[in-house]
Amino acid sequence: MNRTPFWELEVVGMTCDSCARHVGEALTSAGARDVEVNWTRGTAVFTAPQGILDPIKVAVAASGYEPGQIYERTEPRVQPVSQTDAAGRDDYEWDLVIIGSGSAAFAAAIKATATGASVLMVERGTPGGTCVNIGCVPSKALLRAVETFHSAGHHPFAGVPHLSGRVDLAALVQQKNALVDTLRQAKYLDLVDHYGFELRTGLASFIEPHTIAINGQPATAAKVLIATGADPAIPPIAGLAEMDYLTSTTALNLTEIPGSVAVIGANAIGLELGQLFSQLGSEVTFLDIAERIAPFEEPEISAALTQMLTQEGAVVITNAHITQVTTSGNRYTLTGDLGDLSELSVDHILVATGRTPNTAQLNLQAAGINTDERGFIQTDEHLATSASHIYAAGDVIASPQFVYVAAYEGALAATNMFSPTPSSVDYATMPRVTFTSPQIASVGLTEAQARQRHSVKTAILPMSYVPRAIVNQSTGGLLKLVADSETDELLGAHMIGDNAGEVIQAAVYALLNHMTTKAIADNFHAYLTMAEALKLAAQAFDKDISTLSCCAA
Repeated sequence: MNRTPFWELEVVGMTCDSCARHVGEALTSAGARDVEVNWTRGTAVFTAPQGILDPIKVAVAASGYEPGQIYERTEPRVQPVSQTDAAGRDDYEWDLVIIGSGSAAFAAAIKATATGASVLMVERGTPGGTCVNIGCVPSKALLRAVETFHSAGHHPFAGVPHLSGRVDLAALVQQKNALVDTLRQAKYLDLVDHYGFELRTGLASFIEPHTIAINGQPATAAKVLIATGADPAIPPIAGLAEMDYLTSTTALNLTEIPGSVAVIGANAIGLELGQLFSQLGSEVTFLDIAERIAPFEEPEISAALTQMLTQEGAVVITNAHITQVTTSGNRYTLTGDLGDLSELSVDHILVATGRTPNTAQLNLQAAGINTDERGFIQTDEHLATSASHIYAAGDVIASPQFVYVAAYEGALAATNMFSPTPSSVDYATMPRVTFTSPQIASVGLTEAQARQRHSVKTAILPMSYVPRAIVNQSTGGLLKLVADSETDELLGAHMIGDNAGEVIQAAVYALLNHMTTKAIADNFHAYLTMAEALKLAAQAFDKDISTLSCCAA
């Protein structure tokens, strides 16, 4: 039995629902059936005999829009039709070209090759992206090592000797580098042949929407994913650009422990690396322009972390306004409104004030790709850019900058490229973890966010009420739950304490399943685990936790 083919047509010029309706009417009038038009993606999908494809394009053009490439939809992949596009060009060389080779890029390549798509990945530098090379993996390897060192000299247990000494930072860095090399090979390079796509070294830039120059040589693609990541952003402080400052990249390669460090920026990266140097023995000063450190966390968490860092010997200065940086010999001097100080002299400056997208060399204007005021590529809810066949994912767009978010976005973008029913991004249950000691972890809405949409109740549980924390002699921190006061549904969970990153995953599942705080409180939680804090915090909405017996009964 003959089957009527199923097609996808790129349509340029649609900007609203009315445009989609006009294109749909044109397609139907030309004989197309089962028509679905998505103006945000710039595509129309329909069934039609192959013989009326040209009249269909004519009808779309007559309605005021530009028909582009047309693809036959078959399972499991979209096959380009063997014909020329509107510009008279032959079929594209690649179904998908990916610019970048980090987490988003590899997730997209794996997803696309599973459908049978031909995929070319282009990387200008070292494959693997930020996380494995200069971000998550190397930083957490050093953080864990230094946490172990610090604990050996500062633990609270009677009868156990405190071990003192000095860290051989060069040896740690060498071990960290070996780990990075191993994981880069196992988790990235080895996968290229396994999944059957091509990885090419070179600088990529757009010549036109479907054509990319790779080291000057053109390659054409039906679809493109931009996953070029981001680099550390440098604030416009007079004199700073001329200084030999540290970033999250270069700080991980120091082989000698600094005597003193000024950390500009006290969000996740600045807090993690600043505490690392503090626990190594450096004199560390955190400086942030915001009213509190960890400014995107709950105020109670910011306050608790400030107290902990101060007790470790660090200095925390908020509402800091640095006007100039100068150097004399091997020392740097920061001047401005620095709390009780007008200037601060240190051995090193660590800049941790956010990230800026890697788009400067892509020639985005040649592809018609829009960016926001900070330079991040703008995408719709399906991760498509203003050029409907080009998608972007990872740190190059203005979404939460976590490696697991980049992987999620890369896989979703690749799925949406080749699907007539694209899915939207959803970050509602995305957890975030800051690897300070103790950790900070959050998921869902903060109290302030929740109050914009809900009637709200909150419960705050100090870690001093958690049996596992008491046994560990580590009772600093807290867990805060945010819930709807009318429905009792959990809206957010926020913790600072040991193993917070592990505990928060249970809250992720609670949010996914729209659990009430009563359901959490009534559920089993293993005794003498940090996860029991969730049960206790849920009980705290209507019970005095100090009066509960063992096992939160």
